[in-house]
Amino acid sequence: MKQILLLEDLPEIRAWLKVLALQVFPGAQISEAARIHDALELVNAVRFDVAMVDLGLPDGSGVEVVQALREKQPDVQSVVVTIHDDDEHLFPALQAGAFGYLLKEQSREQLSEQLHRISQGEPPLSPSIARRVIQYFTAQARQQPIQPDTVTPHVQLTDRENEVLLRVAKGFTLPEIGLQLNLSRHTIADYIKQIYRKLNVSSRAEAALEAQRLGLFRR
Repeated sequence: MKQILLLEDLPEIRAWLKVLALQVFPGAQISEAARIHDALELVNAVRFDVAMVDLGLPDGSGVEVVQALREKQPDVQSVVVTIHDDDEHLFPALQAGAFGYLLKEQSREQLSEQLHRISQGEPPLSPSIARRVIQYFTAQARQQPIQPDTVTPHVQLTDRENEVLLRVAKGFTLPEIGLQLNLSRHTIADYIKQIYRKLNVSSRAEAALEAQRLGLFRR
């Protein structure tokens, strides 16, 4: 049974997010919080599998909870669910360790489809957010020269792992990468887990940054 943390201060939104979570993860145990303080207490008391976190809360930003989860429960897949689609909210959340970033403006069906990706090892990202992330890192790769001392030290990826990492960084899904490389989705998922472990990253955004630092966009 999955343990899910749901952090949202508005009761009506929290209610429909709970319904959504139970549709995606039937039988899950959901712990609800309306404040960062309450969420942090739950983080210290319960081992979670998934966290659905709003950003704009009465006592601060949900990024604080994402960061706490990453530090105390690194296996948790934290998904931001918010109205904010700007860089000022997106990138701090991803850098704090968010596995996904969804916009509340999407329909319940669209959000459900995105959340289902978690069980497939894919980060749930609203389409506009995925485009923003890839555009950002692609622009960074083009504008900033790769210096030898900026490359992650002691990381040796195989040629196949580099191929997979580049496609992950460009925003392709597991099935798309599998078709491009003539490999099964499950094999791609295994490669991604191995790559994330080698690079010590936990999100697609961090993987894109490492791909940039390793010079993969220039190949």
